[in-house]
Amino acid sequence: MPDLDSVADALYGLDPGDFVAARSEFAAQAREAGDRELTAAIGRLRKPTVAAWMVNLLARERADELAALLDIGSALRTAQRRLSGSEMRKLSEQRRRVVAALERDAGRLAADRGRTVSESALREVGRTLNAALSDPDIGEQVRQGRLDAIVESDGFGDLSAMPLTVVRGGSEEYDEDDRTAAGKSARKSKGEREPTEREKADQAAREAEIDEAAAALDSAHSAAEEAREAASAAEQELARHEEEVAELRAKLEHAEQQRTFARRAAAEAKKRVVAAERAVSAAEVDLARTKN
Repeated sequence: MPDLDSVADALYGLDPGDFVAARSEFAAQAREAGDRELTAAIGRLRKPTVAAWMVNLLARERADELAALLDIGSALRTAQRRLSGSEMRKLSEQRRRVVAALERDAGRLAADRGRTVSESALREVGRTLNAALSDPDIGEQVRQGRLDAIVESDGFGDLSAMPLTVVRGGSEEYDEDDRTAAGKSARKSKGEREPTEREKADQAAREAEIDEAAAALDSAHSAAEEAREAASAAEQELARHEEEVAELRAKLEHAEQQRTFARRAAAEAKKRVVAAERAVSAAEVDLARTKN
């Protein structure tokens, strides 16, 4: 008898429509094995919503892309602690791209399994992914692929408009040099030191790594999309050939039936020829007798 983790993994990978029957079967097996505790634990496993099931599909079928998204969440939390506005804006844009791509993937995975999902369900998938970004505990739940409902969190919010520094004063607009000078002034007024060249180099290196990781993720998504398109084309080609084979088999079956009919007709014709020849012979004998 499998343990609870194995049962949960199996159940939360199923379509929600198949969940209850499979759970009952696992519970019956545990009951027959005399394991009351496992029977009760299995019975407490809740049927997932469609949106939760789609997130679970991503954990199973798009594990690498999901891991990359969670890495962005870790980088966002680090940038938030450092109050690095430029880094957070860049990561926020990457977050939106990856979440949108995973939402589309979730819809395709559901469609591959015969499910047509609503826009609201896809939005719930996106909210759960954003919650996983902001909270490592939620991220781990998502990674395990055993959600029974969507998880929401305030998360990081919209970080794309986060300024590099806080500029005090009226509604006057500042250029980049003004913001830099204001930032230096603010740091001095708070007694903060200027970042060293080494720290600047480290930050630049981190940003370069983030850009490289994002580019690699985009490339992976493109490659996956191309592979899915190629697989779809191959399946269509296979279906066309299978249809041709079915048509040829039908024609062959029809031809074999016609051949059988023709054989029977030929055999009957031969019998009639033999009978006719016998009748001719008998008639010739009768004619000879009459003449004599």
